[in-house]
Amino acid sequence: MASPLELQGVILAAGKGTRIRPLSEHLPKPLLPILGKPILQWQIEAMRGLGISDIVIVIGHLGHHVVGEFGDGHELGVNITYVEQEETLGIAHAVAQLAPHVELPFMLFLADIFFETEDLSQMVELFSRDDVQGVLAVKKEPDPDAIRRNFTVELDAQGFVRRVIEKPREPATDLKGCGLYLFDQSIFDAVRRTPRTALRDEYELTESIQIFIDQGAGVVPAQVVQEDLNLSNGTDLLDINLHVMERSGHDNWVDESATVEDGAELARVVVMAGAHVPSNAQLHECLVMPGESVSPGEHRRVIFMRGHEISCI
Repeated sequence: MASPLELQGVILAAGKGTRIRPLSEHLPKPLLPILGKPILQWQIEAMRGLGISDIVIVIGHLGHHVVGEFGDGHELGVNITYVEQEETLGIAHAVAQLAPHVELPFMLFLADIFFETEDLSQMVELFSRDDVQGVLAVKKEPDPDAIRRNFTVELDAQGFVRRVIEKPREPATDLKGCGLYLFDQSIFDAVRRTPRTALRDEYELTESIQIFIDQGAGVVPAQVVQEDLNLSNGTDLLDINLHVMERSGHDNWVDESATVEDGAELARVVVMAGAHVPSNAQLHECLVMPGESVSPGEHRRVIFMRGHEISCI
């Protein structure tokens, strides 16, 4: 559904991916593939589906690979501009780099989260109200530990966001923020007023959002997220691929340019472009990255990448 409002898209893709090494040593985390397509591309296509054609990507670690992969965005039907974040000092710090490049209300994605959404246009519809300057994508989260790893959203009697709390010790609500936002440009005033927090010695976007609310901005939640799968380590990459494979109705997913020899056994396996699985290999819940060759024998919950066999047990 095309957006009735003119919006820009912003994707934050500057993280170093320290916890996902060695997968991130030669490839930035936002380019790690989900069923053969970079996670960043899934997000670009989601924005394009809303009618957003002007996208700014904040890059950092190995950012030249992102530029090399997407260029100006022409092949994906969008226009991409790149902004480099030289120091990774938190999400609000990354957003601050965007002020000179954002001229419209903007939808903001975090590039290390794989989103499954119901209807993102609901965020745009809410944002079109005169009393709304920000929309937070949220989901009802039954697992308190999952909320503690993210942020919680508390509402007032009128349904506006009253308070956001980063990594709460004792969540007061089951409404979890999901790392997907829609703001008008006045958020930059709140970002400029955001101090470093004691939690991680970074500029937290949740702190900026609270300042935004306290200075009178109307911020509302939108329950549009079915799954928000964080890509933090190798196990996450394997599990996200398996999850998306199953959601697409496949028992295994093999790229048409990959070679799986007769006799090879695959059980819940993703095999990407140009990869090779020999006849004497038995794979169970594995991910074979592009161009990789699998060694003979039985492998369980392994990622094959750049000669590495990364165990995800």
